[in-house]
Amino acid sequence: MEEKRIATRHIKVNPTCPEAEAIEEAGRILRAGALVAFPTETVYGLGANALDGRAVSRIFEAKGRPSDNPLIVHVAGLEQVDFLAKKVSGVARELMGAFWPGPLTLVLSAGKVVPDEVTAGLLNVAIRMPSHPVALALIRAAGRPVAAPSANLSGRPSPTTAEHVLHDLDGRIAAVLDGGSAGSGVESTVLDLTAPVPLILRPGGVTPDDLKGILGEVRLDQVAQTGVYIGASPRSPGEKYSHYATRAPLWLVIGNPEAVAEKIVELAGEQQASSRRVGILTYSDSRDFSSVGEVIVAGRRDRPETVAAELYAALRRFDEMRVDLILAEGLVEQGVGLAVMNRLRKAAEGRILQV
Repeated sequence: MEEKRIATRHIKVNPTCPEAEAIEEAGRILRAGALVAFPTETVYGLGANALDGRAVSRIFEAKGRPSDNPLIVHVAGLEQVDFLAKKVSGVARELMGAFWPGPLTLVLSAGKVVPDEVTAGLLNVAIRMPSHPVALALIRAAGRPVAAPSANLSGRPSPTTAEHVLHDLDGRIAAVLDGGSAGSGVESTVLDLTAPVPLILRPGGVTPDDLKGILGEVRLDQVAQTGVYIGASPRSPGEKYSHYATRAPLWLVIGNPEAVAEKIVELAGEQQASSRRVGILTYSDSRDFSSVGEVIVAGRRDRPETVAAELYAALRRFDEMRVDLILAEGLVEQGVGLAVMNRLRKAAEGRILQV
């Protein structure tokens, strides 16, 4: 049976001061139960009215997303948090005061108003307040919280531009608000406050050291550390299923930078000898690999936030190049580097070389 397609509106807006008419139209689309993609300070999200289970189910249909993968609910005010969560602790409010609006998602006990489609049947709900002006304006215009995973086909690299969204979802969603490139480039940190000790389920722009300043103690979930899921029901978006996958297999090479560079040259040379095109993900303060492969430089190794901003666009460019294999240099897993390595481990799907 042929897939039913709809006309997807491409609405360009000023990223810092979005036009009221465009935002109001997008808010009406959300209230009507349809889907709108929009920029945040991390990546583009695919939004639906978070209080309408049928509308939320359309997110899963459009993305091809497994229904047991919970969603994050985006809010524009603290009163919406009190409405969504059963209880909001003093620690949660302190974290909101310190990091909201911004790339921190808090997992709290869900109130009865939250549909099962959002929580994947779990007792908790993930909530964050984005800092992007377009995202905040859209939530306010919709007049209700907005459930939104990344606006890509399930398993693909997350989108950081409206063009990425349209490449994956044109004909599947009602509209995309085009506010230019997203900011930090990797999704928010997800922090579970229902655990005995606050637990990072997904690393992001807010780092463990940032959180320790308020929490004192915070732990990193095993899945967040290894990228390997073991369990029945995922507690956080992105835990269980393949994510950030490129069309060509990606190998992550980790270890001493000099040893990593030598191994990449060796592996790329072997592939070239077999007439295979090799993509190499590297950094501006690394070796020049241009003689052995198709090179994309994604920021600086010693400034992982620059790598985070370029990572998903780089992975999508390798697809456009139609390379046969991708070799990616690892980073030190500290600060934002922890988030970058989490995404690269997931993209590698177990293909990791320690040298």
